[in-house]
Amino acid sequence: MTLTLLSRLAPLSSASSAIPRANSALRLSLHPVPNRRAMVNGAWWPYSRNAAAELPGLIAAVDRLLDRVTLRISVHGDTWQGLPRRIPARGRQIRINWSCHTDPRLITLSFATGEPVVLLVIPCSTAADAAQATLILTGQDTAGLTPDDILTLASLPSRPAARPSLRTVTAGSSAG
Repeated sequence: MTLTLLSRLAPLSSASSAIPRANSALRLSLHPVPNRRAMVNGAWWPYSRNAAAELPGLIAAVDRLLDRVTLRISVHGDTWQGLPRRIPARGRQIRINWSCHTDPRLITLSFATGEPVVLLVIPCSTAADAAQATLILTGQDTAGLTPDDILTLASLPSRPAARPSLRTVTAGSSAG
């Protein structure tokens, strides 16, 4: 099995003018044959946390690589900004499901046929070397590895750094 590491997104056909065209590199690795035993089937390193800007390119690439039609995407609601209810894609609307009870590091694409594809989302602020290591690792057989295991092997923190709350910032401030 060969690793698919997509560095340039092929232009979409003229029939798909309703969806934004990606003219920059899409950073995606996808195991060519999704493994039911693997917790993740690949990784994606978006440029930003803006769902409306990032998801159309991901959908087009996964549809093309797997020769499937994405019907739904599930994400963690607090992880993304500008999260729409639907995303246009080649004559259809992709439904976006979000929950705050899922792993914020994962995104799931569901299709009309076949098993869903689960991608490990590499934070957009990740250093290039660590992100590339993660992309290469997740393009291989990851059966038996958890997202924490993959991130540890790729030398990334397994949990995102906690954001300071307003209470923490206020408590640490000194009044003058």
